[in-house]
Amino acid sequence: MKTRLKDCLASGKGAINGWLSIPNTFTAEIMAAQDFDSVTIDLQHGLVDYQAALGMLQAMSASNATPVVRPPWLEPGIIMKLLDAGALGIICPMVNNRADAEQLVGICKYVPDGFRSSGPTRAGIVYGADYHTRANDTMVIFAMIETEEALANVDEIAATPGLTGLYIGPSDLSISLGHKPGLDRTEPQMLETFEKIRLAAKGAGIKAGIHCLDNSYAKKMLAQGFDLVTLANDVRLYSAAVSKTVSDMRS
Repeated sequence: MKTRLKDCLASGKGAINGWLSIPNTFTAEIMAAQDFDSVTIDLQHGLVDYQAALGMLQAMSASNATPVVRPPWLEPGIIMKLLDAGALGIICPMVNNRADAEQLVGICKYVPDGFRSSGPTRAGIVYGADYHTRANDTMVIFAMIETEEALANVDEIAATPGLTGLYIGPSDLSISLGHKPGLDRTEPQMLETFEKIRLAAKGAGIKAGIHCLDNSYAKKMLAQGFDLVTLANDVRLYSAAVSKTVSDMRS
């Protein structure tokens, strides 16, 4: 199985995650061909539905980056289908309390560690006949901390057995705490909040991740002890590259 992300996290090295919002197999293939430790397909705020995600997972097969998905919500049906389609990691939005975190782990793992239904249609083909016996230990599961409620319950969430880590959604978390939306926060309150979440994860012996925009900010987060950083997304990277090229010509 593609355990590059899990291996990177276990080694203590900072993991770099790519992000896909465009529902296209070719752009997914291009992103996965870069030197990311993992690439996440976004079904929450991206333009991707299940059928598009399936094709994108197939397009990423040649890469050794771990295929991860962000489901639209904490809902068993779609998460299990995405795992059956070949995702080896979940970054789940809006996990607000210990019960949510326990449900997330349960959805992602087979009995006795969870209640995931067995039927890995594509996963069984691409990862081998022993997929079922290896899946629980291979799966990477991040709970997103992005609300005031989740922040209040962060220690209990972090202590949930089977959880790989906590993942900060800076924009929603900022809104929840009275700020405008946006990534790469610099407000003292937000930086203190990020550190509180990171320390909660470390205290529970799990990993901490954060969604970033600029490379400089992502490097800063890694230097401060975060284990996983996401670099922008395909839309932002494509828009920035095109804008720079056209601006250069216009000048």
